[in-house]
Amino acid sequence: MQADLIIVREYCQKSHVDPSFIISLEEDGLIDIQVVDGERYLSISQLRDLERFVHWHEDLSVNIEGIGVIHELMGRMHDMQQELDQLRREVRVFRSHYLNYLDE
Repeated sequence: MQADLIIVREYCQKSHVDPSFIISLEEDGLIDIQVVDGERYLSISQLRDLERFVHWHEDLSVNIEGIGVIHELMGRMHDMQQELDQLRREVRVFRSHYLNYLDE
């Protein structure tokens, strides 16, 4: 099996997470699970999100639908932050060029 995949069953055992929670996350499109020879696998690249979802669910009592909403809103906030950072860079460049123009 590929090195970037982990077995969902093993993750659940080691993390004390109910496998049905993982299945619910997949059904809601929050994570992707690959099935190979009847075994479910999760990409290591999804672990950060999965850990966050588990925290929200277990520690904050957020249901699956709430996790989806929070995840979507955080994604939008991230996109908006990137756009804001880009606009700030553009303003700095414009301001620098404008100030150089005034000095000429």
